[in-house]
Amino acid sequence: MHNKVVYNAAKTMDALGIPVLRFNFRGAGLSAGEHDKGRGEQGDVQAALDYLAAQFPGIPLLLAGFSFGSLVGLRVGCGDARVSELIGIGIPVNSSDFTFLSDCPKPKLFVHGANDNFGARTKVGKVVSALPGENRLVVVEDADHFFAGHLDEFNAAIATWLTERHPALRSL
Repeated sequence: MHNKVVYNAAKTMDALGIPVLRFNFRGAGLSAGEHDKGRGEQGDVQAALDYLAAQFPGIPLLLAGFSFGSLVGLRVGCGDARVSELIGIGIPVNSSDFTFLSDCPKPKLFVHGANDNFGARTKVGKVVSALPGENRLVVVEDADHFFAGHLDEFNAAIATWLTERHPALRSL
């Protein structure tokens, strides 16, 4: 929740006027529980979506996740009718199966560092190009998994996609 990628994504969306909720998965940071290899963490995402839906009834939700959070978040977000758009950041395709996305026509943005050691650029490109619906992949050149030295480009990718899709959002 406190790493610079999650923080910057949240800061960018907040600056656009989008309500944001960041949370730690079970067993991370000061959260109770133990890591459950993505199974129990789906319940964590569901609880966060339930909370947001209660706070903003009738408003479509956007779900964004980074690294492991993208794997769990995209899986839950694809199946939840309240979620209308998805953002996957640094998807770890080298060690995780993202084929579940083949049944997800929701609009998706993927932001990826060209030198991400958890997701080979070619594998990410193949995953995204095979997906149904409207999908955009933004590869940040020379960036690693944490977008070190490239957070401005990372933030711009998210802001551009969101303001193109929703022109009424505040400009940065």
